Amino acid sequence: MVESIGNFEQDLEQLENLVSKMESGKLSLEESLKAFETGVTLAKQCQTVLTAAEQKIRILTDTHLKEGGNIQDVTEVFDLDKKE
Repeated sequence: MVESIGNFEQDLEQLENLVSKMESGKLSLEESLKAFETGVTLAKQCQTVLTAAEQKIRILTDTHLKEGGNIQDVTEVFDLDKKE
């Protein structure tokens, strides 16, 4: 089962925090290795969610186009900045 978007955002924030800590140079080698290992796991989890979202968008787009819609209609469905 794929994680929810809420978990994705939490995982991404945690990954960003780990990267910042590692870039600061203040972690010991052991702490850096543990942070790296955790980061790899978080990155894989985030990629899984993104891949699933991309696949869902493709399915929705393909279905809509097969039903006689056009690409303009599809992009309007996913326009987050559009005010209704």
